[in-house]
Amino acid sequence: MKMDLELVVKNNKDLSEQEMADIIALCSQAFERDYTPYLETFIDPVHVMGYHRNTLVSHALWITRWFQIKDRPVMRTAYIEGVATDEIYRNRGFASAVMKRLAEEIADFEISGLCTGSPGFYSRLGWQVWTGRLFNRKGDELIPTSGGPVMVLPLPNTREIDLSSPLSVEWRKGEVW
Repeated sequence: MKMDLELVVKNNKDLSEQEMADIIALCSQAFERDYTPYLETFIDPVHVMGYHRNTLVSHALWITRWFQIKDRPVMRTAYIEGVATDEIYRNRGFASAVMKRLAEEIADFEISGLCTGSPGFYSRLGWQVWTGRLFNRKGDELIPTSGGPVMVLPLPNTREIDLSSPLSVEWRKGEVW
């Protein structure tokens, strides 16, 4: 079966008002809450948008975050947010296509990460569940968190990682994990 999906990658600053409205509508529907406040917290997001017959049906974005495994140097991380597919277009491979394109686009990062309630979907795409303790990092302070599950996608520049080690991410307002 041929997939009729056009993939477009755009920096947030290059989105038209209509594209932004479509992203907000899709993500708000998928997450069952207004997604606008979340988008407003992201610094310089880059969007991967999947269009079926000129309609936005699937989306994901990444922002730069900084992960640190135990006491190793921080890693430039492509942190994934806003993964959403319109309900009537699910189970057609559209989200997988968006995530595969996203993985190609972020290949120069040291690692990629996300927090999800659907680990099975991401596992099929090569993502791995982080089993170690999770922390938010605020300056030198580590704040334990019970969020998760957090998953990572090793990239070409990823050094050897131990998924059972403690993992921290720099704190940001409204952090969910």
